[in-house]
Amino acid sequence: MVDVIIIGAGPTGLMLAGELRLHGVRVLVLDKEAEPVTFIRALGMHVRSIEVMDQRGLLERFLAHGRKYPLGGFFAGIRKPAPEGLDTAHPYVLGIMQPVTERLLAEHAAEAGAEIWRGCELTGLSQDEEGVTAELADGTRLRARYLVGCDGGRSTVRKLAGIGFPGEPATAETLIGEMEVTEAPEVIAEIVAKVRETELFFGAMPLEGGVHRLIVPADGVAGDRDVPPTLEEFAGRLRAYAGTDFGVRAPRFLSRFGDATRLADRFRDGRVLLAGDAAHVHPPMGGQGLNLGVQDAFNLGWKLAAEVAGWAPDDLLDTYEAERRPVAADVLDNTRAQSVLMSSQPGPRAVRRLVAELMDVGEVNRRLTEKIIAIGVRYDLGEDHDLAGRRMRDVPLETGRLYELMHEGRGLLLDRTGRLSADGWKDRVDHVTGLGAEPDVPAALLRPDGHVAWIGDDQRELLVHLRRWFGVSGTDRR
Repeated sequence: MVDVIIIGAGPTGLMLAGELRLHGVRVLVLDKEAEPVTFIRALGMHVRSIEVMDQRGLLERFLAHGRKYPLGGFFAGIRKPAPEGLDTAHPYVLGIMQPVTERLLAEHAAEAGAEIWRGCELTGLSQDEEGVTAELADGTRLRARYLVGCDGGRSTVRKLAGIGFPGEPATAETLIGEMEVTEAPEVIAEIVAKVRETELFFGAMPLEGGVHRLIVPADGVAGDRDVPPTLEEFAGRLRAYAGTDFGVRAPRFLSRFGDATRLADRFRDGRVLLAGDAAHVHPPMGGQGLNLGVQDAFNLGWKLAAEVAGWAPDDLLDTYEAERRPVAADVLDNTRAQSVLMSSQPGPRAVRRLVAELMDVGEVNRRLTEKIIAIGVRYDLGEDHDLAGRRMRDVPLETGRLYELMHEGRGLLLDRTGRLSADGWKDRVDHVTGLGAEPDVPAALLRPDGHVAWIGDDQRELLVHLRRWFGVSGTDRR
């Protein structure tokens, strides 16, 4: 028996595997595809995901394979400059193709000791008080203490667990593909710019070797979205919007996506949990999908590891759903809003002009930008201080910087008073007294995901919050 089986070797599942291995959890990742996918679903990382990589010492790997782009123009593609003074040390977007992201996360998970089995399709599961049994298509039966479905919007795990997935079905569909073109890149760029004056779901991005990534609205919604469009269908839709098909040929992949918006009834059923697209799907406006899944994994990893290790407080694992489901619901709402604003109809276009005007107000622009880049997330921890529940940005300390201290995934007590103690939790919490000018508070208790659990200077209050998030102390256990 392993500790955790993860179904799905996409960014969410691989991030979760790395987080669990950080705490010594025995992890097996299963993916039904025999090889990693090579086509591009997502194009980059937003600020909070960049911070997550920095917190785990992975950012340099990603920077070596990506490109920094300035923030701005995220909400429904409305072009505005980035708000000034965003609360982050990483005020940029990292352009990096999803296959590269997956490769880097797979390398990290494997280096940490996770096993990744490909060509393994889940066909059944059952659970009892001791664990979960996973049944594979080849008849293999595997046993684990927990199982996490990170297997996408059509999640087999979610269906087998009987977890509802209510929401709105797709009402519109978009075709996407990577293929060679014979038209000159400058001509394609000129035509795309003209079409996008009225149709924002149309685009072309040059890749390499004469290949472009093309997006165009479909003609209605397919009866079976598992069936990819043909090259002829794709070319026909290009001609309908652009008057030319750019000479498309030799497709590397063709697919379709809809605007379905769904949120799982619950993220946990006993020993089975959901993360990423298995728990929520939404239109791809703002490029939030990959980022939302990675951040789900970052929230879940240390909590599930604590449960496996036996020190988790009784309700710690339940806080995963309590914290992440509202975040997902907010993303669903903002993508619904963006979808409307990107319509070519006169009414939505009028609303779009109004929103664009409102975004000239600094605070409006900031609020909408923070939604997309996810640094505005605040978990409701029942605390009054403005920092409580928020992630803390990277700040300089007397020796190094904050995020450098978070590579091991432990809690941190940042103590400016010099008189507080977390001695009973030395195996889970590091005590740091050499602070810089920030944070300007007496002391702060940070969870392994960097969110602030407590602000104050009272030792008795600190002990309450240490037990709340890190279980009983070693002294209490003795």
